[in-house]
Amino acid sequence: MGNQFIWQDRFNIGVEVIDREHRKLFSIMNRLMKFREQEDKSQWVCQEGVKYFKDHAMKHFAEEEVYMASIDYKGFETHRRLHDNFRQKTLPALEEELNRTNYSEDAISHFLGVCAGWLIGHTLTEDRAITGKAMSKWADLMPQEDQVAVKQTIIRLVYDLFNLNARIVSESYGGEKFGKGIYYRLVYGSNKGDRMEVYFVFEERLLINTVGKIMGASSDKLNVMLMNATRYTARQFADCVKGNFQTEAMYEVQEENLLSYEQFQRIFERQKLQFSILFDTGEGYFAHCVVAPHLVQNNQDTETPIKTENAMAEVKKYLKGSEESRKNQKRKILVVDDSDVFRQAMKELLGSDYEVALAKSGVSAIRSLTLDRPDLVLLDYEMPVCDGYQVLGMIRSEESIADIPVIFMSGRVDKERVDKILALKPAGYLLKTLKPAEIKHSIDQFFNRKHTA
Repeated sequence: MGNQFIWQDRFNIGVEVIDREHRKLFSIMNRLMKFREQEDKSQWVCQEGVKYFKDHAMKHFAEEEVYMASIDYKGFETHRRLHDNFRQKTLPALEEELNRTNYSEDAISHFLGVCAGWLIGHTLTEDRAITGKAMSKWADLMPQEDQVAVKQTIIRLVYDLFNLNARIVSESYGGEKFGKGIYYRLVYGSNKGDRMEVYFVFEERLLINTVGKIMGASSDKLNVMLMNATRYTARQFADCVKGNFQTEAMYEVQEENLLSYEQFQRIFERQKLQFSILFDTGEGYFAHCVVAPHLVQNNQDTETPIKTENAMAEVKKYLKGSEESRKNQKRKILVVDDSDVFRQAMKELLGSDYEVALAKSGVSAIRSLTLDRPDLVLLDYEMPVCDGYQVLGMIRSEESIADIPVIFMSGRVDKERVDKILALKPAGYLLKTLKPAEIKHSIDQFFNRKHTA
């Protein structure tokens, strides 16, 4: 049986015009998935199916926006902005890929996976928020014109400074960890008593390949000089960007901090961000996040502010702490499974000895792999939308993550399935029916063998 959406009652938000279209969109996705599996499919039928989905999505957005306006929904503008991002950026990008590849199998799978993930996530958060059944994740964003100006400024600055073309990866960066990161915060105060916080997240290799090259650094590691150069480059960068904010207040830096990922995550989780965007420069990722003054809560963290008299000592301490943290860092395992129960069980089983990340679909797995490379992937074979074989195929086709070892997890093993996946070179195959201790032992043995080799 092919992959299919199973309609669940939690997808209903209690508004008939919205729920009806949700069911319709799910039905269209199921038909597209079913058609994808047919050997005699034609490009024309694929084009018509995608067009049918797009037309209904546009119809649904329009009807939903009319309903939100009719009830004076306070999150209307933000919700419509999310619709605009999907219909004006995400869908056109997916359609361009389909046309460029003549509706290849991979492009169709990509289209289905992205649309399915967006539809589910948007339904369970933003749509449910319309009736008060959930909280919107992006309820207090900056005005659209400010966001556009900031994005354009950042892209121009990256090109002017480093001759790199920055590409937007996400316009709603949620604090996800990507690679080895440097987390830097600037706290501004205004002449009106307001406060604003700016966060930069830099992938280490980006700093080494940009600021490091300009300074003629020969090492592939960060040092005190490079970190200080990064601090002042980031401050000038932030000053250029904040000039786009529509405010009459004059802001000056009051405090700056270098944060660990754990400190950054704690702050990030409790803040209401008004701008949070993730970029890929081709040389590494970076994120730029802003907390507007009128929504900032009192900060209870105790990071030491960097001042002239303690700057060298604080940077050295930060680098030493980062190095010690890496020495003690656990091996990272990404568990990919559509079962909430199984994912949590694996996290409890492995969490004491490994850093365990979780993904519930193939699409979220690829994103997680790209942002924060694991040492091992435990991949469920039977998943909706993209099964384990398709996910491993995507991993092996991307040069930057192709060598990550993957062990399949399945409730059953048959020769035909094993033969099918051998060409993709999995690191192993484990039965879910094994005792937890046996699964843990097998994974420990995998890392022991790798370490010995």
